Amino acid sequence: MKAVKVTEHGDTDVIEYGEYPDPEIDRNEVLVDVKAAALNHLDIWTRRGMPGIDLEMPHIPGSDGAGVVEEVGEDVTRFEEGDHVALSAGVGDLRMDDPTLDPRYHIIGEHVTGIHSEYAAISEDNLIPVPEHVDWAVAGSSCLVFQTAWRMLIDRADLEAGESVLVLGASGGVGHAALQIADYAGAEVYATGSTEEKLQYAEEHGADHVCNYEEENFADWVRSETGGRGVDVVVEHVGAPTWQDSLKSLTKGGRLVTCGGTGGGNPETDIPRIFWNQLEIIGSTMATPGQVDDVMELVWDGTFEPAIREELPMSESKRAHEIIENREGFGKVVVRPDSELE
Repeated sequence: MKAVKVTEHGDTDVIEYGEYPDPEIDRNEVLVDVKAAALNHLDIWTRRGMPGIDLEMPHIPGSDGAGVVEEVGEDVTRFEEGDHVALSAGVGDLRMDDPTLDPRYHIIGEHVTGIHSEYAAISEDNLIPVPEHVDWAVAGSSCLVFQTAWRMLIDRADLEAGESVLVLGASGGVGHAALQIADYAGAEVYATGSTEEKLQYAEEHGADHVCNYEEENFADWVRSETGGRGVDVVVEHVGAPTWQDSLKSLTKGGRLVTCGGTGGGNPETDIPRIFWNQLEIIGSTMATPGQVDDVMELVWDGTFEPAIREELPMSESKRAHEIIENREGFGKVVVRPDSELE
């Protein structure tokens, strides 16, 4: 088969698209004929290399994708040939109440072989059914960011209707999902973006107030908009460049929930502000299977709408990485096997 391959850690010149051995399925696995996949910031970090993760090279990346069941292992009970499926990339012990807390928890595409290929062998536990009416670009690009944002807001931050939420980078992957989920939950939504186009998108998808952070400090803006109070919840995924202002944006007793640090993972913090204002700093990773089912049902029925910034053949994966790294446009970058476009 053809697959996207990272030959070693480095810049985009380590990305290739070429021949790779066909996957062989185990008893509990499903062979998926991949129709569409998508990139996340996670793919950039995986390509560059992250401390503590030792990947076998060449590595097939990709933590988002969808396709048609081609073959099932003899122990598979949930799927059969011809079913439409999407990847849910978190791997944990399903006997636990919360598999994301499994010490061996890992993510397909980050720690093990991903789905940016013509075919992929995936455990049935990491697949969810996709209704046949759902477009492949939507099916292949939604699951990681919407499950992440859903767990952040609905579970970890325990968001309630009538509360206020600040969503940073509200047109990005997690940001645009969090924006819609916060609005759906009945919150008053404050959103930041770097261009008028991105702010317009935010307003069209649930933001009540928007701020161009290139033109003004968003913490000062939040304080001004809220009469000095601040917001109840901040959705943080940027890290070092925004951390201090995210803390400043919170009201007393507010919650900052974070799922990553795309701008830097080791920010300076403000311990006096945290203890004096009794702030909560909450980490969140992926989602449980039940949470995935809850949010993806709302994607499949059109309640939530993933933004697609560009669709490219997998042979142009270098360009797909550049689009994300250079912050060109907004929304997800979808990649399709070249054979699907012939």
